Amino acid sequence: MGVGFVANVQVQSGTVADGKLQRRLRSRHLSIIAIGGAIGTGLFVASGALINSAGPGGALLAYIVIGIMMYFVMTSLGEMATLLPTSGSFATYATKFVDPALGFSIGWNYWFSWAVTIPVELSAATLVMKYWFPHTPSIVWSSIFLAILFTLNILSVRSYGEAEFWFAGIKVIAIIVFILLGIGMIFGILTQPAVGFHNFVLGGSPFHGGFMATFGVLMIAGFSFQGTEIVGIAAGESDNPSRNVPRAINTVFWRILIFYVLSILIIGLIIPYTDPNLLKNDVTNIAVSPFTLVFKRAGLAFAAGLMNAVILTSVLSCGNSAIYASTRMLWALAKEGKAPKLFTRVNSRGVPTYALYVTTIFGFLAFLSSLFGNGVVFIWLLNCSGMTGFITWLWISICHYRFRKAYVAQGRNLNELKYRAKWYPFGPLFAIVLCAIVILCQGYGDFTGGPIQWGNVIATYIGLPVFLLLWLLYKWIRKTRVIPLSDCVFDPDEA
Repeated sequence: MGVGFVANVQVQSGTVADGKLQRRLRSRHLSIIAIGGAIGTGLFVASGALINSAGPGGALLAYIVIGIMMYFVMTSLGEMATLLPTSGSFATYATKFVDPALGFSIGWNYWFSWAVTIPVELSAATLVMKYWFPHTPSIVWSSIFLAILFTLNILSVRSYGEAEFWFAGIKVIAIIVFILLGIGMIFGILTQPAVGFHNFVLGGSPFHGGFMATFGVLMIAGFSFQGTEIVGIAAGESDNPSRNVPRAINTVFWRILIFYVLSILIIGLIIPYTDPNLLKNDVTNIAVSPFTLVFKRAGLAFAAGLMNAVILTSVLSCGNSAIYASTRMLWALAKEGKAPKLFTRVNSRGVPTYALYVTTIFGFLAFLSSLFGNGVVFIWLLNCSGMTGFITWLWISICHYRFRKAYVAQGRNLNELKYRAKWYPFGPLFAIVLCAIVILCQGYGDFTGGPIQWGNVIATYIGLPVFLLLWLLYKWIRKTRVIPLSDCVFDPDEA
């Protein structure tokens, strides 16, 4: 069983077994899907702690560096996704251009990471709702929200795209309003006296804690951008991928970079990095989110309630993307013979129902595990998925490097590519090096400043051996090999 597996065509219990998805996502859906996947509580809530740690300059520099890296990752993904639009995305590209065992490992790790994200978002949504309904049991809200997300995904890919369009749209509007208010406060248009720029150089420098503090923020900032790569999965259901994917890639980077960089800059200018409220960086502290603090200083007394609503839509957006991405990846793995063929079955609306059922059930069981036994099982599940985003970005860049090498080696004309990544080969090489540094140095803090915290080290790095174990086991069992450049296949329907 390898790439190109096709199930027998038959109809059983309303389920179409030929495994064909429907191309019903439009350009506006594709663009907003990438934005919605990347802008979440990492920006709205956790950004304050990063500014407190490295100062406004350190946090700003970290987000700029990660933003540049993401640009190269996304252009690499865009070049491949435009030519080979498939819901298997980077897992399929790893199979075609590197090694089928790598595609197996990436695919299952990616499915697992997003499946585990579902209970994370359910927990976050429950905490947000306690702001308004403090005495309602958590299981009630988590069940309601999971039912909503499941319904959006079972209807059709179009309903998922429309929901994501509006969920993410609310986030984008909130950030635009925040940026405009912030600029007005900085230059004295809305408030007097003008905030000015003195907070940015508080203590004589915009950088606090030196190089290592900025480096530590760089490690964390990358997690804020995770989810951007979902546009590659959604390309498999785009109504016109050769047009929509380049549009999404070209616009999403600038939107995300502007939203993140301007937001971090405005927070750093308006709120002193020494403000202890910046350390309150979880969804239980909506009232002291850096966004809430800025809104309050602009005179908006209802800021906490407003941001609570925005963060709720943000959480639901991420949960919506988590169910979609994990379901499509499981379907793609089954199509390639790397998962039970049961998961290739889709309903009459093109939704891979069995993949959706299993993903939803797994997510809910993981949520239940977070409620019992101090959440130990859930915490370890979460730790196993922690590095998946960086590992995925690393291999997207490697896949693109080999994709382009193979394309040229087979005598193909680069001018025939409908979208070409700029700055090749510097772009993917830069992303490879930076992702490798981030992966290897995630736990540097546990090795410095005192006795080594081995428990934290294991929790940080557990995802790496899991990824390697899946890769090596599949390679040993199936006797796979690295694909020679001359044998790389560019037809999406061929092995």
